[in-house]
Amino acid sequence: MSEFSKALSVTTSGLKAQAMRLRHLSENISNADTPGYRRKTVEFKTEFGTHQGVAEVNTGNVLLDRTDLERIFDPSHPMADGTGHYEGSNVNLLIELTDAREAQRSYEANLKMFEQTRKMSSGLMDLLRR
Repeated sequence: MSEFSKALSVTTSGLKAQAMRLRHLSENISNADTPGYRRKTVEFKTEFGTHQGVAEVNTGNVLLDRTDLERIFDPSHPMADGTGHYEGSNVNLLIELTDAREAQRSYEANLKMFEQTRKMSSGLMDLLRR
Protein backbone atom coordinates (compact mmCIF):
# COMPACT_ATOMS: atom_id res chain seq x y z
CA MET A 1 0.00 0.00 0.00
CA SER A 2 1.41 3.38 -0.97
CA GLU A 3 2.08 6.15 1.51
CA PHE A 4 -0.67 8.20 -0.14
CA SER A 5 -3.20 5.42 0.45
CA LYS A 6 -2.10 5.14 4.07
CA ALA A 7 -2.51 8.90 4.58
CA LEU A 8 -5.96 8.81 2.97
CA SER A 9 -6.93 5.88 5.20
CA VAL A 10 -5.91 7.75 8.36
CA THR A 11 -7.71 10.96 7.39
CA THR A 12 -10.82 9.02 6.34
CA SER A 13 -10.97 7.33 9.74
CA GLY A 14 -10.70 10.74 11.40
CA LEU A 15 -13.52 12.10 9.23
CA LYS A 16 -15.78 9.17 10.13
CA ALA A 17 -15.03 9.48 13.85
CA GLN A 18 -15.73 13.22 13.96
CA ALA A 19 -18.91 12.75 11.89
CA MET A 20 -20.16 10.23 14.45
CA ARG A 21 -19.28 12.62 17.27
CA LEU A 22 -21.17 15.46 15.55
CA ARG A 23 -24.18 13.21 15.10
CA HIS A 24 -24.41 12.47 18.82
CA LEU A 25 -23.75 16.10 19.75
CA SER A 26 -26.63 17.19 17.54
CA GLU A 27 -28.87 14.57 19.18
CA ASN A 28 -27.90 15.96 22.59
CA ILE A 29 -28.66 19.52 21.53
CA SER A 30 -32.02 18.60 20.02
CA ASN A 31 -33.02 16.67 23.17
CA ALA A 32 -31.84 19.24 25.71
CA ASP A 33 -35.45 19.90 26.80
CA THR A 34 -36.59 16.26 26.71
CA PRO A 35 -37.46 15.04 30.23
CA GLY A 36 -35.28 12.14 31.36
CA TYR A 37 -32.83 12.42 28.45
CA ARG A 38 -29.21 11.56 29.24
CA ARG A 39 -26.34 13.12 27.34
CA LYS A 40 -24.53 10.76 24.92
CA THR A 41 -20.77 10.73 24.42
CA VAL A 42 -18.67 8.81 21.93
CA GLU A 43 -15.52 6.97 22.87
CA PHE A 44 -12.53 7.24 20.50
CA LYS A 45 -9.91 4.54 20.25
CA THR A 46 -6.79 4.13 18.17
CA GLU A 47 -6.52 0.85 16.34
CA PHE A 48 -3.53 -0.34 14.42
CA GLY A 49 -4.81 -1.54 11.06
CA THR A 50 -3.38 -4.96 10.27
CA HIS A 51 -4.09 -4.80 6.54
CA GLN A 52 -2.78 -1.25 6.07
CA GLY A 53 -0.04 -0.99 8.67
CA VAL A 54 -1.26 2.38 10.00
CA ALA A 55 -3.03 3.51 13.15
CA GLU A 56 -6.60 4.68 12.63
CA VAL A 57 -9.18 6.41 14.79
CA ASN A 58 -12.34 4.42 15.42
CA THR A 59 -15.35 5.10 17.54
CA GLY A 60 -16.02 2.88 20.49
CA ASN A 61 -19.17 2.54 22.52
CA VAL A 62 -21.74 5.28 22.85
CA LEU A 63 -21.83 6.13 26.55
CA LEU A 64 -24.61 7.77 28.55
CA ASP A 65 -23.59 10.52 30.93
CA ARG A 66 -24.53 9.35 34.42
CA THR A 67 -24.56 12.77 36.09
CA ASP A 68 -27.76 13.63 37.93
CA LEU A 69 -30.68 14.82 35.88
CA GLU A 70 -31.87 18.36 36.53
CA ARG A 71 -34.87 18.54 38.86
CA ILE A 72 -37.42 21.01 37.54
CA PHE A 73 -40.31 22.43 39.55
CA ASP A 74 -43.49 22.55 37.50
CA PRO A 75 -46.57 21.16 39.27
CA SER A 76 -48.62 21.40 36.05
CA HIS A 77 -46.25 19.12 34.09
CA PRO A 78 -47.72 15.65 33.42
CA MET A 79 -44.51 13.97 34.66
CA ALA A 80 -44.39 15.92 37.94
CA ASP A 81 -44.30 13.90 41.13
CA GLY A 82 -46.13 14.66 44.38
CA THR A 83 -43.76 17.56 45.17
CA GLY A 84 -44.29 19.17 41.75
CA HIS A 85 -40.84 18.21 40.41
CA TYR A 86 -39.84 16.18 37.37
CA GLU A 87 -36.48 15.14 35.97
CA GLY A 88 -35.21 17.12 33.01
CA SER A 89 -32.14 16.27 30.97
CA ASN A 90 -28.47 16.50 31.94
CA VAL A 91 -27.49 18.27 28.71
CA ASN A 92 -25.56 21.51 29.16
CA LEU A 93 -25.96 23.46 25.90
CA LEU A 94 -22.74 25.43 26.44
CA ILE A 95 -20.70 22.23 26.67
CA GLU A 96 -22.47 20.69 23.68
CA LEU A 97 -21.91 23.75 21.49
CA THR A 98 -18.26 23.93 22.52
CA ASP A 99 -17.77 20.23 21.76
CA ALA A 100 -19.55 20.68 18.43
CA ARG A 101 -17.21 23.52 17.49
CA GLU A 102 -14.20 21.36 18.40
CA ALA A 103 -15.53 18.39 16.42
CA GLN A 104 -16.27 20.64 13.43
CA ARG A 105 -12.73 22.01 13.44
CA SER A 106 -11.24 18.53 13.76
CA TYR A 107 -13.42 17.38 10.85
CA GLU A 108 -12.27 20.34 8.75
CA ALA A 109 -8.61 19.64 9.58
CA ASN A 110 -8.99 16.01 8.49
CA LEU A 111 -10.75 17.12 5.32
CA LYS A 112 -7.93 19.57 4.54
CA MET A 113 -5.36 16.77 4.99
CA PHE A 114 -7.41 14.51 2.72
CA GLU A 115 -7.51 17.19 0.02
CA GLN A 116 -3.78 17.91 0.35
CA THR A 117 -2.91 14.22 0.06
CA ARG A 118 -5.12 13.86 -2.98
CA LYS A 119 -3.50 16.90 -4.64
CA MET A 120 -0.01 15.57 -3.90
CA SER A 121 -0.92 12.18 -5.36
CA SER A 122 -2.39 13.82 -8.46
CA GLY A 123 0.71 16.00 -8.84
CA LEU A 124 2.96 12.96 -8.60
CA MET A 125 0.94 11.17 -11.29
CA ASP A 126 1.28 14.21 -13.56
CA LEU A 127 5.06 14.20 -13.06
CA LEU A 128 5.31 10.48 -13.81
CA ARG A 129 3.38 10.88 -17.06
CA ARG A 130 5.95 13.33 -18.46
